[in-house]
Amino acid sequence: MTPDALRQIVERNQVWPVMAAKYGVENPVPPWKTSLDGLCDALDHAACDADVPTFKERRDEEDDLSATVYSDLPYPESQLMSLAHSLLARGVITEDELQQRLSAVRARLEA
Repeated sequence: MTPDALRQIVERNQVWPVMAAKYGVENPVPPWKTSLDGLCDALDHAACDADVPTFKERRDEEDDLSATVYSDLPYPESQLMSLAHSLLARGVITEDELQQRLSAVRARLEA
């Protein structure tokens, strides 16, 4: 089952190709991609008590979710959504926490 917060994100269709065209940005790579890569690297080397997926688990889950639940999204949005989905499912972050963080980012962007 897709968490509500993620379903709402997908429904907004604010994928990079659409947003880049809307704002006249020519860079094919979204500005948040380096942060996503850094987060994945950090998770791959995490040594904590949280149920953080191993590299193989993360990639397997990403492949599965990208091919099914998030198949309509382009890469790297499918990667981002798959990671968020996995972290929510494992309880690393709650939907409320995700919503709060999304709201904070949106507020900064709209300021």
